[in-house]
Amino acid sequence: MNKNTKTAANGRRQVGALPYKVVDDSGVEVMLVTSRETKRWIIPKGWPMKDRKPHMAAKREAFEEAGVRGQIGKRPIGTFVYDKRLKSQATVSCKVEVFPLKVRKQAEAWPERGEREGRWFSPDEAAKVVKEAELREIIRKLPELVEPAGASPAIPKGKGAALERAAAKP
Repeated sequence: MNKNTKTAANGRRQVGALPYKVVDDSGVEVMLVTSRETKRWIIPKGWPMKDRKPHMAAKREAFEEAGVRGQIGKRPIGTFVYDKRLKSQATVSCKVEVFPLKVRKQAEAWPERGEREGRWFSPDEAAKVVKEAELREIIRKLPELVEPAGASPAIPKGKGAALERAAAKP
């Protein structure tokens, strides 16, 4: 196992993106995708990559699983734990760092398009359909953490220029 995938609690570490968009100044919508095996609603996520920083690995997962591209925050907005079913049918506990991804566009084709369903939800609707309580809370607080339309994407409110520099470039 890659040392990047181990956590302090002997579980495994993953990185995930929470894709979002601002809709007509009326609020934020988030995209969820279905898992390949159980078809439950999740965020795009995966194992850390040796050649990428965690936020960039999360951005890559968002493209592979949901076909979305945009600007990703360099700092996680939260973490959640879930039990992942492996191909061997064993389960392993995973701690996922969640990075906000302001979606600029969705591709017409992407690697896992035929394997998952993707859908836009209001934060309240999305929170109701995900299984993990910690992920529900991250989704519910997302509108408070990101700037409204026209402002810098994936930047927590009130953090100024230092966080603007911390946000990844598109």
